[in-house]
Amino acid sequence: MIKILIADDQELLRQSLEIVLGSKENMALTGSVENGMEVLDSVQQEMPDVILMDIRMPKMDGVQCTKVIKERYPQIKIIILTTFDDDEYVFNALKNGASGYLLKGVSVDELVSAVETVYGGQAMINPDIAATVLRLFSRMAQSDYSIQIQRNQVEELTRSEWKIVEQVGNGLSNKEIAQKLNLSENTVKNYLSNILSKLNLRDRTQLAIWAVQTGKSLY
Repeated sequence: MIKILIADDQELLRQSLEIVLGSKENMALTGSVENGMEVLDSVQQEMPDVILMDIRMPKMDGVQCTKVIKERYPQIKIIILTTFDDDEYVFNALKNGASGYLLKGVSVDELVSAVETVYGGQAMINPDIAATVLRLFSRMAQSDYSIQIQRNQVEELTRSEWKIVEQVGNGLSNKEIAQKLNLSENTVKNYLSNILSKLNLRDRTQLAIWAVQTGKSLY
């Protein structure tokens, strides 16, 4: 059972998410709150697995709340709910440890898939905003947010794993990587798991940033 906390200052959206996710047999709602301070209170009491976090909320926005949650409870996964004009917020939320982000108004299937994906340890980025993701990764790679990896860790990567890393850095999803490299999606997932373990990285987002930061051919 995946325990989910909904955080959004729009009551109508909260109610819609409650109805959609509450109907899924493998999901259970731990709460529905309207600002970042309430998120912190709810997490302390209920300890959800996944938080659907609005980026703009009163008292404490989704960026700051993500930072606090990931510092205190690194195991909790956070999906940022956003609109097209929230690049600056999303940039900082990803930097603070969010597992990905979705546009408000995604389909039910996309929402459920996103929750299941991040719960399983993968990153989730809405495919409709892949260009935005690449732009954000590039900004993060060029900023003072640096991913440090030891040389001996890098040397452990195989040629096949380097190919996966390059495609992650290009912003491709598992499905797109599988199609491009003629692999199954499960094989891609296994490669990613091994890569993250070898490089001691938290998630796919950090891997993508590091891939951009290398600034060279990856294999």
